[in-house]
Amino acid sequence: MLTTCAASPTPYQLLAPLLDTPWTEQIGTAPWLQHPRPQLRRGDDAWQSLNGIWTFQPGLDADTVTGPPAAPLAQEVLVPSCIESGVSGVMASGVTHMWFATAFAVPTAWDALPGGGGDGDGGRRVLLHFDAVDYEATVWVNGDEVGFHRGGYDRFTLDVTDNVVAGGGENELLVFVFDPTDEAPYNIPNGKQTRQPSHIWYTPCSGIWQTVWLESVPSSYIAGLDITAGMDGDVTIAIHSATGTPSTPVEVALHDGGGVVVASHQGVSDEVLAFSVPAPALWTPDSPSLYNIMVTMGDDVVRSYTGFRTVSAASVNGVQRPLLNGEFVFQFGTLDQGFWPDGIYVPPTLNAMVFDLQLLKSLGMNMVRKHIKVEPDLFYEACDRLGLLVVQDMPSMHTSSGAVPDGAQQAEFERQLERLVAQHKSFPSIVTWVIYNEGWGQIRDAYHPEVGITARVREMDPTRLVDATTGWFDHGAGDFSDNHHYAEPQCGTPFYSLPSSPYDSARIGFQGEFGGLGHRPAPQHLWPVQAAIDTIPQTYEVHADLESFNYRSHMLFSQLRDQVALFACSGAVWTQTTDVEGEVNGLVTYDRRFLRVNATQWRADIQALYAAAAERTR
Repeated sequence: MLTTCAASPTPYQLLAPLLDTPWTEQIGTAPWLQHPRPQLRRGDDAWQSLNGIWTFQPGLDADTVTGPPAAPLAQEVLVPSCIESGVSGVMASGVTHMWFATAFAVPTAWDALPGGGGDGDGGRRVLLHFDAVDYEATVWVNGDEVGFHRGGYDRFTLDVTDNVVAGGGENELLVFVFDPTDEAPYNIPNGKQTRQPSHIWYTPCSGIWQTVWLESVPSSYIAGLDITAGMDGDVTIAIHSATGTPSTPVEVALHDGGGVVVASHQGVSDEVLAFSVPAPALWTPDSPSLYNIMVTMGDDVVRSYTGFRTVSAASVNGVQRPLLNGEFVFQFGTLDQGFWPDGIYVPPTLNAMVFDLQLLKSLGMNMVRKHIKVEPDLFYEACDRLGLLVVQDMPSMHTSSGAVPDGAQQAEFERQLERLVAQHKSFPSIVTWVIYNEGWGQIRDAYHPEVGITARVREMDPTRLVDATTGWFDHGAGDFSDNHHYAEPQCGTPFYSLPSSPYDSARIGFQGEFGGLGHRPAPQHLWPVQAAIDTIPQTYEVHADLESFNYRSHMLFSQLRDQVALFACSGAVWTQTTDVEGEVNGLVTYDRRFLRVNATQWRADIQALYAAAAERTR
């Protein structure tokens, strides 16, 4: 076990962010205490959050990992957070190697849970979960190296039963993080993060940026669930055991919103169970009905949920359309980047995160495009419950310097994409996977990787559509003919502008991005970095006042409505939900305090899109 340093770390304090939000002061020192895994949840007495005050210090280089330091480390830090943010208490930039440490005790009450009271095969196991660490993490418990993980957006779990001190004794957790962001020669999936922020590229996030937690499970436990539920009432569920042996008896029960059991089924783990629910209430944006699920495997009982819906594509009156439950539903929403002025990648609170989604619903939108970022599971649960279709991007690699991913970098990108799909394919709200955005990180000359990747994603998840290339460099893969154009849309039209491609009538006509209307807010709502302010004129279209902003938005909605009525437009994404640093083209400012849009006008314009789409199905 590591020895404890006698020196006291510098105490934590919230460092004033460059721009705060209405929730900044609510963060406190024990953030994000909600159970982080809504689709695989055991009892409240079987988990413990490790979020809160840890200690932190930079590492010298990659070799530092071979000599773990003694704890506590040099200064206190808030977990989860991005170390570049004021919320972290560190607010440091350009740190590639870093250490995090904390101490914890395994609750003695866990011995009293079913299957407890012993060690080894007869006792319960202790799992250590990290929901996201950017970018590589090496983990020690009581001086023992217990695991390594690569990838800044997917969760990982370590069984630390044999490494912890039971009986309420103190345990030491140490994490080494390596995050090169976009530094050469690395080319990793990191979305919009850069160490040189400029206009559409933003402050990066390094470190432990999602929840860390402990969980007590029986020796034979459920490691994961894959759930699908279609409009016809057919349910499939794969119950993955920790051992992966298809022999353990399992039982599944589905409950409606009133708690009534509507179906139950028995089978064995690690095989696909199939059964039906007669006449289920379907999940739609207008009526997001959900059913609770209880799964039992021996002493292990987990709760989950699902929604009955079917996503497909078909020709409707001669036009290829996206279908939800067999009907063409026009999809309209915003490009949602998930950046915050106080927490960067980390929303200050759950209510803050949901605020953005509720804003979209209040304006009548039925979709959100999660733009080259992956959110905590609670984000997708919120979309499930609010009734927001999710178009989910894979975080891109950076190729702004012209570098092309090599074989190893491409393989790692594809591996992380598969992790994204595998970990999120049970959320009903997600309807589309996006592989590449505007060619970022996309190999375009030697071969077209999106063709093979599309086939692989469809094999992993045949229940959703695939947008292989949103915007540019379209080689015919996937379900969408996706155009990006600012400010005016070109959605399923007989006209286009480079670098987008002509509309392909064999696929769904979709406006992956348009709008982007800018308006410089009052200084108190502006990201106060001069370099960012200097890029405001680069915004697609800048308006002097809100009257002009809303006049122009109405004109763009009118054009889009015409394209729905006259051509083959099946959905569109407005840029964007919020301002982000030097981009001032959000519905709301970066601090979430000032709404630009005329809500009454926007609701009417959005409803007119749905009405025009409905006319095309008559």
